[in-house]
This record gives sequence, C-alpha cells and structure tokens, in this order.
Amino acid sequence: MPRIFSGTVFSSTEGVSLPENGCGITVGNFDGVHLGHQEIVRCLIESVRPLGLPSIAVTFDPHPAALLCPNQPKLSLTTIERRVSLLLALGLDAVCVVKTTPDLLNLSAEQFYQEALRECFHPAAIVEGEDFHFGHNRQGTLAHLRRWSERDSIALTEVSAVQVDGTAVSSSRIRALLEDGDVARAAELLVFPYALEGRVVRGQRRGAQLGFPTVNLHDVHTLVPLEGVYAGVATTACGDRYGAAIHVGKNLTFGAVEQTVEAHLIGFSGDLYGQVVEVNFSQRLRGTEKFKGPQALVEQLRNDVLQVESLSRLNLKALQHERVSLTSAGFSR
Repeated sequence: MPRIFSGTVFSSTEGVSLPENGCGITVGNFDGVHLGHQEIVRCLIESVRPLGLPSIAVTFDPHPAALLCPNQPKLSLTTIERRVSLLLALGLDAVCVVKTTPDLLNLSAEQFYQEALRECFHPAAIVEGEDFHFGHNRQGTLAHLRRWSERDSIALTEVSAVQVDGTAVSSSRIRALLEDGDVARAAELLVFPYALEGRVVRGQRRGAQLGFPTVNLHDVHTLVPLEGVYAGVATTACGDRYGAAIHVGKNLTFGAVEQTVEAHLIGFSGDLYGQVVEVNFSQRLRGTEKFKGPQALVEQLRNDVLQVESLSRLNLKALQHERVSLTSAGFSR
C-alpha cells in the first residue's frame, strides 16, 4: 500500500499547488532562517531560473525532534508560519510544509529520497547544505543523495556552510547567542532580527500606572531570550509597526515571581487585548534589576524609552522586506 504524505503548500501568489512538471527543491528544518539558509535558497533559485521551473523549500511540522525526543523538548526559533514567511521573502516560489509522522521518520534514506522527494515533487534540481542528512536516524548523506540523483538525472548542488568569524552559521549557534541575551549578534547571523509572538492578555497594569503601558504576551511557543530589557520593534495583527521597549523576566521591584514578556509600544495608544503581537529583538539595553521603589523604576524606564526611540528608525528599517502575504492549499500524495 503506497504511503500518503500530506501537508500544506504556501506561496505569495494565488493559485498555489504542488508542481507536476518539475521544480527545484531544498529540504530542511530551516529553524530561524539564517544566512546559511539564505545562501541555499539563492543557489536554488539560480539553478532553476534558466529552466523556467519553480523553486520550493520543503520543511516539516512539527519538528522531527518533537516526535523523536518528546521528553527533551526544545523550543524552536520560529513558528512554522514565520518560517514560511521568511523563506518566501527570500524569493522562493513556494514553501511546502510536510506533516511529520512516525511513518515519515521511519523511512530509510533511500525510501525518503524515492517516495518523499522524487515521487512527491518530481524535482529537476536539488540544492542542499554540506551537513544535510535524511532518512531514519539521519542515515542518508550527500554521497547517497548524489548517487541516486545522478541515476535519476536530477541535478544536485552542494552549498558550503556560510562562515562568520571563522565559524559556521547554524541554528544552534544562534540559539546560544539568544540564551546569552546577545540579540544584536544573533541578528547578524539571521536574515531578519529575532522575533517571537504571543497573544495579548491583561496583566497587573503596573506599566500603565507608571505612565508606560505595556502589552503582556502569553502563549509564546518559541525561544525567549535571556532576561533583560531590549530595544526592538512590535508588529500588531494589522501590520502596524512601532519601536518597542521589551522587558523579559520577573518584575523584581514589585516582587513578582512569574517571568513575563512585555512590550511598551512607542507612540501607540489603544487596546490590543486578544490580538497576536510580534516583537523583534534588536539590542539588549540592560539586565533586569530590583529598584528601590516606583519612582526609581520610572526614571530608569524614561532612560530605556529614550534609548529605544534613538534606535527605532534603524530597527524599523531592518524589517522593511520581512513580511509577505501568504496563500495556501492542502496537499496529499
């Protein structure tokens, strides 16, 4: 009985569907969408442009590690929606999100190549990074992929890792920087500054009482950077953007014990309760600290906001080409 692979294909144009007459593909998790991923996408687009074929990234949801290591959860750097949007912003024609299942993860390397890649996508070209592995227990290598693709007359391009300061750019390297609070350094390795999103809920309203109202973000499902105060950008559900002073951590001055993610949107007034807001992290201004009282806290918040205002034009400019409109369609093969 043939296996069934299903998922969703996304594009920034109408009438999206999986190609029947050839395409170029790259396969991976693409967590964070960093400079290494950008180089792979660039090479893919260049390889299929002379052929007049669409370029497609194939990724997986949930992350395979969520099924393979359920007792060792590791938060992703991007939601699947953001990952798709960032990949399309690089110029791809489509992103195909394949549903991760035990059957998929149990495919041998050759079965994965034959059934999940060749028969599903009919690729004329495949582009992968030099550390690409696939199939059960990551047993497949580029050597395997080269042998099988040559047999089937599929062009294979291997892309070397992008190096910054002598070290390969990787999702794990970026994760370590974010856990240290070095969002500015992480941004140098990412295509766009790091972001997370959450639903706005009612908090204690202490910020409003102090003259600095904040949005409190809950249901955050991606990695949260180290506790501290950050300069960045907040994007509302309708796409409006504001410079933002972002606080990650406990409100120590008032004895709070719960870690929160809050953002003061500069120049915004209104009600965002129940909406999803995205915050990008551009610079870390300081760590969290306990102040002697509300007045000392207010003085520090004024300084924080002044710093954020001075950085806002630069930070907003960094996000100019980040967002694309998405259309989608389900598939099953």
